[in-house]
Amino acid sequence: MASRRRVYLDYSATTPTDPRVLDSMLPYFAAEYGNARSSHGLGRVATAAVEQSREQIAKVLNCQPSEIYFTSGASASGNLVLRGAVWSARQQGRGGHIVTSTIEHSAVLKTAEQLENVMGFSYSLLSVDRLGSVHPAGLSAVSRADTALISVMLVNNEVGTIQPISTLSAEAHARNIPFHTDAVQAAGQLSLDVQTLGVDFLSLSAHKFYGPKGIGILYARSGVDLGLEPSEIEATLNVPFIVGMSKALELAYAELDERVAHFTSLRDRLIGSVLSRIPDVHLTGNPLNRLPSHASFLFAGLDGNALVTHLDMRGIAASSASACKTGNPEPSSVLLAMGYPRKDALGSLRLTVGLHTTPEDIDYTVDVLSDVVEKLRKLNREMAL
Repeated sequence: MASRRRVYLDYSATTPTDPRVLDSMLPYFAAEYGNARSSHGLGRVATAAVEQSREQIAKVLNCQPSEIYFTSGASASGNLVLRGAVWSARQQGRGGHIVTSTIEHSAVLKTAEQLENVMGFSYSLLSVDRLGSVHPAGLSAVSRADTALISVMLVNNEVGTIQPISTLSAEAHARNIPFHTDAVQAAGQLSLDVQTLGVDFLSLSAHKFYGPKGIGILYARSGVDLGLEPSEIEATLNVPFIVGMSKALELAYAELDERVAHFTSLRDRLIGSVLSRIPDVHLTGNPLNRLPSHASFLFAGLDGNALVTHLDMRGIAASSASACKTGNPEPSSVLLAMGYPRKDALGSLRLTVGLHTTPEDIDYTVDVLSDVVEKLRKLNREMAL
């Protein structure tokens, strides 16, 4: 029988919309329903709401409002950057080569693959170490005279490692190469100051920081050519979602210190308890330089998908980096890139805490996880006889 208790520990996948965010959105669904592209009164109200949101977001990112564009999410933003950068470079006779890392989100990696396989561009991959870190020295080995863009995520979604983006972007700029970062996981937990990060492009999704799903941000530094006009980036503007995203980002950074302290305390409680109570488990990612809300593990001899299923049966929402295709489990490509053997990479589990997580949730989760791991390992031993 499924448990009645529910513990959500998959905040890196998505977050619930903050009620304060929802309240800010509601007027623009009905009372103020104008199209922000219209010049009449209702349109001007919508336009004002959009531009106020753009200004608020720009304050958090420390940029100009004109450098903020609205998209359907970080995947769309990243696609625009990668495609725009190489097409612009080709039109200017500068080639079309992209550098990214082996542990990027599929939205970036699959786009780079398609640009090479279908459209005749090329890309190279930066390797990572055992902790999932990209080393700036590696840029010299893969960047070329025709490199049009370097794209490295700020925080890895699977193992939580924070990348040295300011150092990487400085290395890129020393070679006159624009730099993009997928900052999806960092929003609401780390600084998004684009001047400090030194990035030319940055992607965000609202649903990662307690905003609505289906809306995102593309920051594009003024003067860096993307080969696109603003009208080609923004279509009909989703006014209520833009307003909600702006409110969510404003709240996240107004409450940043309190939130980070809450996340860090629960994350450390979770990691410490799992490692001390469950044998043959390994923390993946950087143990210190990691996202405040993020814990990720490898369980020797177990399938991560089985762990997720059994946790769900006990009321705990978690995720595994391994994929199940036609009944055959596939290991995480991120963990393989970090040097883990295939058999170990199958046993991944990600547990991420959020605003609504409590110490009691953590204790319950560790109790359940300990029991599930013991039973699954016992079952595996019996099946091996």
